[in-house]
Amino acid sequence: MDSKTRQKLKSDRFAQEVEHSFSWVGDHKDDIKRYGPIVLGVVIVALGIYYYVHYQANARQEAYAHAYLIDTANVGPVPDKPGGLAYPTQAAKDEARAKAFSELATKYSGTQEGAIAQMYMASDAADKGNMASAEKLYASVVDSAPKAIAAQARMSLADVYIAEGKTADAEKALRYAIANPTVTVSKDEATIHLAQLMIKDHCDEARKMLMPLRTGPSATISQAAVAALGQTATCSN
Repeated sequence: MDSKTRQKLKSDRFAQEVEHSFSWVGDHKDDIKRYGPIVLGVVIVALGIYYYVHYQANARQEAYAHAYLIDTANVGPVPDKPGGLAYPTQAAKDEARAKAFSELATKYSGTQEGAIAQMYMASDAADKGNMASAEKLYASVVDSAPKAIAAQARMSLADVYIAEGKTADAEKALRYAIANPTVTVSKDEATIHLAQLMIKDHCDEARKMLMPLRTGPSATISQAAVAALGQTATCSN
């Protein structure tokens, strides 16, 4: 269950509790005459929290929508469509994009939207060869993001570790992913990634991991397993 779904369930439960509070008020009028200020205070606090939760969710979504709009903006002429956005140069777009995602990640750290923003930033850092920054950002998402996004970040973090030559750290991250599959990263997907990592130094073990996946639960898994097996054809260890 992702963060948005959990938040909605929490909000719905709270809404039910507020409704029950009003029903209780109607059934206990005599008590309210005596304790009215206390009961009223509780209801006001409840309503305040309920509306604050909804406001925060809307604010996060709007901030993400703004950052995404910049990410997909044109470089050059403004597109002929409602809400179209364009920047005169790629540098100007990159600067605006970096600012929007940085603000989103900082302000909404620990939320789904904040985690996605950090993923964007980490990807940018990796594309620019700044692996230390990418590692730090992906690790932050792994530690603080909702489970589904954290799982994706862990896979990307493993790739960064490999690029940095930290194969032991990459193997640890991938074995964790295998042992803790999610809706976004399956056990089979993580297994294929680990096998690919191990081909160079542990070819036989990698081959054993891949063989059962040739007839995996999906065409994507099967094709990836067969392709990875092809890399083991010339190794003997």
